[in-house]
Amino acid sequence: MRHNRKVNHLGRTSSHRKAMLANMATSLIMHKRIKTTVAKARALRIYVEPLLTKSKEDSTHSRRVVFSYLQNKEAVTELFREVSPKIMERPGGYTRILKIGTRVGDSADMCYIELVDYNENLLGAKSDAAGKAGKRRRRGSGKKKEEAETTVAKKTAAEEKVKAGTPAAEAEVETAPAGETTEEVVAEAEQSAESSDASASEAEPTNENPEEGKKE
Repeated sequence: MRHNRKVNHLGRTSSHRKAMLANMATSLIMHKRIKTTVAKARALRIYVEPLLTKSKEDSTHSRRVVFSYLQNKEAVTELFREVSPKIMERPGGYTRILKIGTRVGDSADMCYIELVDYNENLLGAKSDAAGKAGKRRRRGSGKKKEEAETTVAKKTAAEEKVKAGTPAAEAEVETAPAGETTEEVVAEAEQSAESSDASASEAEPTNENPEEGKKE
C-alpha cells in the first residue's frame, strides 16, 4: 500500500530518477517545451520550479546551487541570462502542462510541458482579449445620440419659423415656460399673431372717424 507516499518514484532507482529529472530540466530550459508523459511532467514540475525561483537572484551562490542539480553549464547560463528576466514578475507557476492524448504503444497519457512566458500564441490571445474587453460600449448610446440630434433639429427649425413670423410671436416664444414643447410654443405664437392682426384691423376705422368729423 502506498499510504502517504507523495513521491512518484517512476519505477526507477534514486540515482536514475535524479539523473532523468536533471536531463529533462535541462531540455526544458534550453528548448522551452518538451514532450513527455503526464507522470514525468508532474515530477519535473516539482523538480524544476524551485530552480527557476532560485534563478531570480543572480549571484555566485545561486548559480552554484542550480549547477549542483543540473550539472550543465550551458543550461545554467541560459537560465540566468534569458529565462530569469522573463519570469522575474511571476510569483510561481512557471510551467504549464498541456495534455495531448495517449501513446500508441502502451496508452500512456502524453503531454507537453512548457514555460508559461514563452508560449507566444497564448500570450497574444490574452492581449487581444484584453484589448477587446477595453473597447466595450453601451448599447443604448447610439439611440440616445440620434434622439438628441432629432430634438436639436426640431428646435432649430421651430426657431427659424418663429423668426420668419411677427415680433409678437418671437416675444412669446422667448417667455414660454420650460415645460411646453416647441410645437405648442409655435401654435401659441401663431394664434397671438392672428389676434394682433385682427385687433389692428378693427382699430383702423376708429382712428379715421374723428378726422372726418373735424373736416365736416
